[in-house]
Amino acid sequence: MFGRRRKAIARGETVYLFSPNKDAAEDFLALTTGSLNFHRPWVYPPTDAKHFRAYLDRLENGFAHGFFIARCEDDTMVGVININDPIMGGFRSASLGYYAAAPYCGRGHMTEGLALVFDQAFTTLDLHRLEANVQPDNASSLALVQRLGFHREGFSPAFLKVSGVWRDHERWAMRAEEWLGAHAQGDAEEAPAPTGQHISQVV
Repeated sequence: MFGRRRKAIARGETVYLFSPNKDAAEDFLALTTGSLNFHRPWVYPPTDAKHFRAYLDRLENGFAHGFFIARCEDDTMVGVININDPIMGGFRSASLGYYAAAPYCGRGHMTEGLALVFDQAFTTLDLHRLEANVQPDNASSLALVQRLGFHREGFSPAFLKVSGVWRDHERWAMRAEEWLGAHAQGDAEEAPAPTGQHISQVV
């Protein structure tokens, strides 16, 4: 654990975001190897040093924006959120992926972490749209995107290849004006802390 050396990108009531880096390898791999049964068949994140380095290279080369989530109370790393394949110009859109540590499911950490990432996506990163593509059987993912205010845009058969299999997905989306508008109003009303159930990944 190296919480004091982490520079928080954003901080909420129970969690904060920090940037993926090589010093986080041990915590990251403990999260992914300890949650294999929880993540699969929805997501297959890196589980060894070689693939973790490849993940960092992907972020460094601009193919994604990554965020690690840690608890404020003890700096335990509890989740990962990625904004994948951003396209700027007139599109300014990207797809969302995330996964968390199985021992911390059901505590609202991913809900709060995603909210912090959305704030970054629609301001600092200047995105207009985030897509969440969810497998129909991933009930927790569907509940989460609905709770966060995503709207369903459709269903696409054989939409994404996950672990070598083309899988159907429901397509959900959030636009900047929707998120920022809702939160500008919510901030003035002292919104309650999120208590959403945990999800393994949107894939």
